[in-house]
Parts: sequence; structure tokens; C-alpha cells
Amino acid sequence: MKKPQSVLGKTGMLFFLVIISAFPPLTIDLYLPALPQMVNVFNTDQAMVNLTLSSYFVTYAVGLLFWGPLSEKFGRKPILLTGIGGYMLASIFCALAGNIEQLIGARILQAFAGSAITVVATAIVKDLYDGRERQKIMATIMSLVIIAPMVAPVIGAFLLQIASWRMMFVTLAVFGAFASVLACCYEETLETKYDGSILRSWGRLGVVLKNPQFVALLMIFSITPMALMAFLAAGSYIYINGFGLTEQQFSYTFAFNALCASFGPTIYMKLSRYIPVQKIITLCFFLLAIAGMLTITIGHMSPWVFACIAAPATLMVITMRVPGTNLMLDQQDHDTGSAVALIQFCSMICGSLGMVLVSVRPESLIENLGVIQLIVGITGGFLWLLVRNRSFVTEKLVRSS
Repeated sequence: MKKPQSVLGKTGMLFFLVIISAFPPLTIDLYLPALPQMVNVFNTDQAMVNLTLSSYFVTYAVGLLFWGPLSEKFGRKPILLTGIGGYMLASIFCALAGNIEQLIGARILQAFAGSAITVVATAIVKDLYDGRERQKIMATIMSLVIIAPMVAPVIGAFLLQIASWRMMFVTLAVFGAFASVLACCYEETLETKYDGSILRSWGRLGVVLKNPQFVALLMIFSITPMALMAFLAAGSYIYINGFGLTEQQFSYTFAFNALCASFGPTIYMKLSRYIPVQKIITLCFFLLAIAGMLTITIGHMSPWVFACIAAPATLMVITMRVPGTNLMLDQQDHDTGSAVALIQFCSMICGSLGMVLVSVRPESLIENLGVIQLIVGITGGFLWLLVRNRSFVTEKLVRSS
């Protein structure tokens, strides 16, 4: 750790990073079991309810571009505290929503505030760690954060039994309050702040985009979330409406998917000791394409067959996240906040596109998901083969090994 934290310490800092990194999966996954129910509660249709997800991702993505450069000018801590405060307020608005339009509006505010939290979390990791140590920390954070989507739907289904969907957003507000206590103990990690104007700080996004190596990797690793987010958007409808599972049963299948995904970062760290990272990423894209073909052909047979295909597909996406993010961050020595914002912005936009595309034909959700997995696996794998032996990839991999 470059800058020791006198209050949180090394272990406390890791716990803090896990907590603030868990905001996106908790915010998304906690109320997934309630999506089919909300169609009836608000007397609307599936498309309008799905807007509470897709609008969240689009706003979240735009918010990343807003907050990322500002964290370089004002520091990580002020932006983090602002984001948590806004998130708690928005969560209360969500709980009080009287119709689907109000809920969508509150979710947009929640997404904008939450994006500040996430962009700072990744920037702090870059501030504090280098090379192999950064990969280890990122892998640890991702493995622990994945616990959130494992338990979130289970908790959400439980809350549906004892209360209403509104209690889910109250729970998120309480989680935000807990994170704010830890954030107050966090000591600023940005050593040198940007001294230009606010407008020029946002202009640093353009400076990062002028780096062709960064952009090349950004194009490759940004499309992988399409497969993951398409599953998130369609999963509850496939399991509950398609296969006839209850909300509680769905939460267990979703937890199984997340449990498998939680091994991704650890698998990568262990394999990377013996197998070149380039080959690991190539294999992940190949297996994702295979999963897509299986989803299309046999995914409809039973919920258990579908779950056993969806879990490895998610595992491949998560496994690539550690080396992909690390490689992209290594292309930038400065403007970390802007680089992180662009990485997460593109991931969220592609993820939102996946959520929209999977719902194009609501009667064929399983086939839609399989096609998305297949296309992402083939396209990403082809683009990766074009750059994997280039110097800007191999040199960074050697340095971080």
C-alpha cells in the first residue's frame, strides 16, 4: 500500500473498498425478485418495469463521466461523501414512489449518485496499489463483492414475504448510512490534484481517449458486460414466468450463478501463475461463445440446465474483468479518475444495450440471451487475437507478473 491508512489500516481499507464496490450489485440485484410483481403493483407492463433497470444503467454510465474527472480535481473523499449522501436520499425517494414513473425518476437520481461511489472506489485502488499487488487486491474485492448478488436476491425475496418491495430500498438507504461511517474514516489517497478549471477537468476525458492503446483495450473489454447484464435483465422473467419458479426459488438459482462467478477472480490469479494471461483471456471468450450456443440449443429444457449454462458464462465474464481492467489502467500513468470513468461508462452502456436487446422478443428470452453470449464471445475473441501480442499488452503483463 503506497499510502497507509492510520484509521482504517490495511485490513479495514480492504473492507471499506469491498463495501463501496458493492453498491452496484446490491442496488441492482436486491429487487430483482420483485420485478414480475411490480408489473401488477403499478398496473404497467414488463417494458416499463425494465426501464427501472435500463434507465439506471444509462444514468449511472453518464454519471461516471461527470464524477470521475471531478475526483481528480477535488479529491476522492469529497466526491465519495457527496455520492453516498445523494444515494441515501434517492433510495428513500424510491421507497416512497407512488407510480412507475416516480420510481424510474428516483432510480435515475440513485444511479447518478451511486456512480460517484463506484468511480472513486476503483480510483482508490489505482492510487494505493501497483502491479501484481493491484491485481490481487482487485481479485479479492471482486470475489467478495460477488457475495452481494448471491445474498441480495435471497434477502429481496425474504423482504417480499415479510414486507413489500419498498422495504428493499429502505435497506439500501441503511447500507448507504453504514458506508458513510466508513467513508468518514477514509483518508484522502489522491496525492496531486488537478489544478485546472472544472470544465478543463472534464476535458481530461478527451486526453485519455487520445491514447490508442487504451481505446483498443476499451473496445474489447467493454462488450463483455453485455452478456452479464442481459442475463440480469432476463433472468427473473425466465425463471419465474418461463420455468414457473417462485421468487424464493429464483433467488437460489441466482445465488448459484453468483457463487460460481465468485470463483472467477481467484481462478484467474491461480491460473496466471502458470498460463500466460493472453491465453486465459482467449479461452474465456471461446467458452463464452460455447455457452451461447448451448443456451440457444438446450437452455429451454429445464431451469437447472439453463442455470448450469448461465453460471459458466457469467464466470467467464468475471474472470476477464481483473486482467482487462488492470491492463486498461496500466495504459494511463495519469488521469486515473477519467480513465476509470471511461472504462465503467463503456461497460455500463454496453451492459444497458445488452439489457435492451435481450428484451426485443419477450417471448424468446432464452434464445435472445444465447445469441448475445455467442456474439460477444466471437467478436471479443477476434478483437483480442488482434492485439494480444502487441507490445502495449505484453510489456504491461510482464511488469505486473
